[in-house]
Amino acid sequence: MTAADVHRTILAVWRIEQPRLITGLSRMLRDVTLAEDFTQEALVAALEHWPATGVPEKPGAWLMATAKRRALDDLRRRSMLARKHEMLIRDLEQEQQAMPDPDAALDDDIGDELLRLIFTACHPKLSREARAALALRMICGLTTGEIARAFLQPEPTIAQRIVRAKRTLSESGLAYETPRGEELSERLASVLEVVYLIFNEGYTAARGDEWLRPQLCNDALRMGRVLTLVAPQEAEAHGLLALMELNASRIAARTDAAGDPILLMDQNRMLWDRLQIRRGMLALAKSHELGGRGFYVLQAAIVACHARAGTPGDTDWPRIAKLYAELAMLVRSPIIELNRAVAVGMAEGPAAALAIVDGLASEPALKNYHLLPSVRGDLLHKLGRAAEARTAFELASTLATNKRERELLKRRAAEAGAAST
Repeated sequence: MTAADVHRTILAVWRIEQPRLITGLSRMLRDVTLAEDFTQEALVAALEHWPATGVPEKPGAWLMATAKRRALDDLRRRSMLARKHEMLIRDLEQEQQAMPDPDAALDDDIGDELLRLIFTACHPKLSREARAALALRMICGLTTGEIARAFLQPEPTIAQRIVRAKRTLSESGLAYETPRGEELSERLASVLEVVYLIFNEGYTAARGDEWLRPQLCNDALRMGRVLTLVAPQEAEAHGLLALMELNASRIAARTDAAGDPILLMDQNRMLWDRLQIRRGMLALAKSHELGGRGFYVLQAAIVACHARAGTPGDTDWPRIAKLYAELAMLVRSPIIELNRAVAVGMAEGPAAALAIVDGLASEPALKNYHLLPSVRGDLLHKLGRAAEARTAFELASTLATNKRERELLKRRAAEAGAAST
C-alpha cells in the first residue's frame, strides 16, 4: 500500500469513526471541546504512525484507545486539584482497568449512542439553531461551510453559533443521557431536525467527490428507529422515519456504475427496495393514526406518492403539488416553494412553474443555492428556450459544491447548448 493509499484510508476511517470518538469522549470528559481536541489528536497520531506501521486491523478501536490515552495523560499532566479533574482521571483509569480491550468502547449500539449525544447537544440552554449546528458538527463531522449550506446561512454566523454552543454546553455539565417526559418533548423537535439534516447530508452530499454518503443515511435511519421507540406517541417521529425509509429505498437507483447521479424520473424503479418502501409506508400509516400532519409527515406523504408509482407517468403530480402547498403554509421556506414549483411544473406545465421560480429570484437565502438556476434551466429547456436553459445550467454548475452534481449540471448545460444551435 502506497503512502497515498494509507492517507486516503486514514481519511476514510476518520470520517466513519469520528462521531463514535466524539460521542465516547464527550460522555467521559463531560466537555465537548476537550472531546474534539483529543479526537483530533488521535487523527494526528494515525497520520504519524500508520504510514510506517500500516493500518491496524481495527482502526476505530486504535483511534479510540489513542484518544483516551491522550486525554488521560493530559489530565494527569495538568496535576490539577479541581474535583472535576480528579473524578475524570479516576473514571478513565477505572474504565481502562475494567475494559483493557480497546474494542470494548466501540461495542455500544451506534444509533443509541449517537442519539444520546444529539439529545445532549440539543440542550434547552441552547437556541434551536445552535443545537442543530453543534450536533451536525460533532456527530457528522460536517464542516462549517456544509452546515451553513444546510441552513442557508453565512459561514461566520454558523461558526459563532458552534463556538458559543460548545462553551455553553460544556459549562452546563454535559448530562449525557436521553431525557424522559416533559424534558424529552422540549428537545424532540430539535433532535428530529438534526437527524433529518444528517440523513439529507448522506442522501445528497453537500461537498466532496461522491453524491451519496450512505453511512450517514444508515446512522440517521438507526436513530430514527430508536426515536420511534423513545417517543412512540409522537407523530412527527414516525413521519421522519417514514420519510427517511422511503427516500433510502431509492438509493441503489440514484447513481450509475460510475457513481454519477441519476435523476428521479430516469431511475430504474425495479432497483427500489420494496421492503424498505413497505417499512416507510407502515411508519407513515402510524403517523396518520396519531393525527400527524406536520413537517415530516407531509414530506413523507409526498415521497410516498413516488413510491406508489410503478412508472414516472403514474406519479400523482397534482396530489404532490397540493401537499407541497400545504407544507408551504405550515413552514415558510423558499426551498419548499422551489420544490412546489417542480411539482406544479409536472402537474400544470413548465410555464406555471417558471412563474413561481422567477418569483424566488430575489430571495436572499437562495442567492447562492445551485438548485434555483438548475430548476429554472430545466423549465426553460422544456419550454424550448434552450439558450437561456444553457445559461441557467452553467450558473448552477458554478454554484454546486459537490463534484458529481457539478458534472451533471455541466452535462445538462452542454445538452441545452447543443439544442440551441
